[in-house]
Amino acid sequence: MGTKNEKQKDFDAVKFMRQVRDSISKETEGMNFEQLKKYFEQRRLRLTK
Repeated sequence: MGTKNEKQKDFDAVKFMRQVRDSISKETEGMNFEQLKKYFEQRRLRLTK
């Protein structure tokens, strides 16, 4: 069997996605539907600038 060449990742998409998901979960914990709508609207506006 040959050895597998492993390249060092510059960006780990799965790790990044999990970090963002965990961050959003912490920030939105306990919010009702109206608060969630407002949170995501503000987040969308902030990220599109």
